[in-house]
Amino acid sequence: MTDPVRGTFQDPGRPLPDRVTDLLSRLTLPEKVALLHQHQAPVPRLGVGPFRTGTEALHGVAWLGEATVFPQSVGLGSTWDPELVRRVGAAVGDEVRGLHHKDPAGVGLNVWAPVVNPLRDPRWGRNEEGYAEDPWLTGVLGTAYARGLRGDDPRYLRTAPTLKHFLGYNNETERHLTSSDLPPRVLHEYELPAFREPIATGAAVAVMASYNLVNGRPTHLSPLLAEELRTWTTDDVLVVGDAYACSNLAGEQGYLSDHAAAFAAALRAGVDCFTEDAAATLERLHEALERGLLTESDVDTAAGHILAIRFRLGEFDPDGPNPYAATTAAVVNCAEHQRLAREAARSSVVLLKNSDAVLPLAPDATVAVLGPLAGTVLADWYSGTLPYAVTAHAGLAERLGEQNVRTAEGVDRVRLRTATGTVLAGDGPDGAPLRVGETTTGPAAGFDLLDWGGGTITLRAAANRRYVRADESGSLVNDRPEPGEWVVRETFEPIRHRDAVVLRHLASNRYVVTGPDGVLRADAATEDTATAFTLELAEDGVAAAAALARDADVALVLLGNHPMVAGRETEDRIDLALPPRQEALLRAVRAANPRTVLVLTSSYPYAVGWAQEHLPALVWSAHGGQESGAALADVLLGATPDGEPVEPTGRLPQTWYRGADELPDLLDYDIIGSDATYLYFRGRPLYPFGHGLGYTRFEHHDLRLSATEAAPGEQVEISVDVVNVGERAGTEIVQFYTRQRRSRDKQPLRQLRGFRRVRLAPGERATVTMPLRVDDLAFHDVVQDRPVVEAARHSVLTGRSCTDITTTATLTVHGEVLPDRRAGDDGLRAASRDGEYGTALTDEGPQRGDAVVAVRDGAWLAFDRVDFGAGGHRITAATAAADPGARIEVRLDEPLSGPVAAVLDVPATTGRHDWIEVAAPLAGATGQRDLYLVFPSAGARLSGVRFSSVE
Repeated sequence: MTDPVRGTFQDPGRPLPDRVTDLLSRLTLPEKVALLHQHQAPVPRLGVGPFRTGTEALHGVAWLGEATVFPQSVGLGSTWDPELVRRVGAAVGDEVRGLHHKDPAGVGLNVWAPVVNPLRDPRWGRNEEGYAEDPWLTGVLGTAYARGLRGDDPRYLRTAPTLKHFLGYNNETERHLTSSDLPPRVLHEYELPAFREPIATGAAVAVMASYNLVNGRPTHLSPLLAEELRTWTTDDVLVVGDAYACSNLAGEQGYLSDHAAAFAAALRAGVDCFTEDAAATLERLHEALERGLLTESDVDTAAGHILAIRFRLGEFDPDGPNPYAATTAAVVNCAEHQRLAREAARSSVVLLKNSDAVLPLAPDATVAVLGPLAGTVLADWYSGTLPYAVTAHAGLAERLGEQNVRTAEGVDRVRLRTATGTVLAGDGPDGAPLRVGETTTGPAAGFDLLDWGGGTITLRAAANRRYVRADESGSLVNDRPEPGEWVVRETFEPIRHRDAVVLRHLASNRYVVTGPDGVLRADAATEDTATAFTLELAEDGVAAAAALARDADVALVLLGNHPMVAGRETEDRIDLALPPRQEALLRAVRAANPRTVLVLTSSYPYAVGWAQEHLPALVWSAHGGQESGAALADVLLGATPDGEPVEPTGRLPQTWYRGADELPDLLDYDIIGSDATYLYFRGRPLYPFGHGLGYTRFEHHDLRLSATEAAPGEQVEISVDVVNVGERAGTEIVQFYTRQRRSRDKQPLRQLRGFRRVRLAPGERATVTMPLRVDDLAFHDVVQDRPVVEAARHSVLTGRSCTDITTTATLTVHGEVLPDRRAGDDGLRAASRDGEYGTALTDEGPQRGDAVVAVRDGAWLAFDRVDFGAGGHRITAATAAADPGARIEVRLDEPLSGPVAAVLDVPATTGRHDWIEVAAPLAGATGQRDLYLVFPSAGARLSGVRFSSVE
């Protein structure tokens, strides 16, 4: 074998752009095209090895065997501790490097983490993957995690972090077909900032596009990739496609006519790397080149982004000074990472309520540890393989002694009876097909029924404690240690059917039926053809748990979700309620022992209003990984095993609502219009954003501003005194918010601007300070289509949460006086409306531009305070409609009964992006008036309107 050709690209002393350009010049077109796939082929003649994108590293290395499992991302979010999150990211990055050192071909250094989609709606199935509902906090914590993954070396990357998922992605329901409406303010003030910070600071070097559409256009074709994302940094940014998302463009989305055109459009829009079938990807790209849909320059641009990242990972400098190259697999689950996992899990615990001094537990307390999560540590889809797991029961038993800790799962055991016998399960580790046999009361006839909410249950065979699934043939088999595959085959919905129940297998949407051979199979098409089962209670788990609670000093009830069931990737939740059987267990235990503590472990908030009202203490944490039980014991006991004081320091990273009725529709992304998230929610939440208690108490005094007036470009220092007025040392997280008091436009009720952590001994006082940049008070002005700082007074607030405000001050900002809209300027963009009813945002053209479509009869758009001057205007609308055409009424002052200033008759147009102009004189439009464009019938589309003088 001949030595590879040496050139500029192999010279570590040359600038990165020169090295990339040189290597590209040496590659053939087919070799460059081959770089555009997730699994990139080697080029031996140049010494270029294989490369793959996509190692999952959300809260530990996933899918590659045992690795340290840290708390879920939403748990890392609840720490409100960027430095801790950075250290976790660094540990995960080291483990990726170590596994790559062991298996370079199998473990790639491009990692798909962190997820920085703001947690707009707690019903989102992937809520566990994000950090916070606040975009600024998400950006801070996402930057910290990405910084850890990336490393601090100015030249080389530890790993190449990839932000997920760009953009407007917060629902699993039909996620590849739904369009997220992002009006300009929501786009610029809520969605983009969480992505901007990690990219602009260089912490993240790549982005994954999301499955959904935004304003009617697939995100893999979004102009925001080039016009926003790549303007935030001068470094190369790699954009990867989500799995098979580009095939959707000409597939289920039907946005483009064929796959070659779709892949070409995605590449031109900014996607560099396709996560698709390799052979199909290369075939489609070569076809696009042959058809002239792509040029070699297009390929060079994308391949250059990929190669720049590979250079920064040190791939082409085998003998260079890369500080990460020597990291070996010995770092995986090392003692230091185990300690960090415990620290992170401990820091993520949030104390929601603590009356009557129930917590911390006395060191000699007798405790009943109850509930379906008492004796298990659950993993999610992006968890690594747990090297070990400390359950809540094990963690408390180790600290309090086995004799002082009693446990029960609180789960009912049932027998499934039919008219011909009883359902029996096999007792070996591999189980057996479930079949109806002779009536029996032995273990083979028992099934633990676990309720996960949303009408979803799992059945675990008492004979071998394995979960029942419907295998690929439909046969029910008890052979799974936990639900955990991509297609969850272990879940069923019990449906009342006369005096019995039938079981619907959720994954296949088939009903369980008993065959002639007695074997249970999920292959009935309807309820009426399914087998009706009588559920006979064999052991009352709720009663058994209540009996244990009765004699304990304290009862801990551990409830929550299974991360693979009823709310996960591909599945949103339908409500916020606790599963009914879990709620029943909690109430029964509370009736038996008033000193009952609810310990929630979940990937998302629950509506636990009854518990808040009736229990003395509530604790929440996300699923905490391998050390979760030990960390929980530290917090509940208020000390480590070595006697070091511990308190709960977690704070909620999202609002906990009293019920789903307080939420807008899951697909309503307009947080401003729908009063969503802590920024705009006008109700009284169960627990507000930022909430979290400790074992001591703090007071805030004497809020001071370094200046009471400021202008754009200036900075004000905020100072406040903090005093520990409790009897224990503790950590306070002082939160700083602002509220713009008056504005031309709707403003947040409060907005987080920063926070500071301070640890104080009893009676100790300290001053904490935070700089506030006036430019950070800007919002996106839709009239001028740019960020502005408006002339206004702002309340500066400190607090323990977004609603528990402790001190206030006033800052007068000498910003701009915002102009109202004027007829005769640049016209009015439909997407920049001030209000709407019954419309949706849609794509103006395949490459760029937003428009509006009426989705119901009587829809309207509002433009506030349009100055028509002396009048005499003609209105021209860029519009479109399907056959037989449509009508747009132009009204003043009010959409239903306001005077009609003009009527625009829109003839039928042909294609989706074909626009025509229709015009009419405006009658009575003088002075400053509110303008409404009313669509009597659904279907009409509007790009915008402009005004001219009537001649």
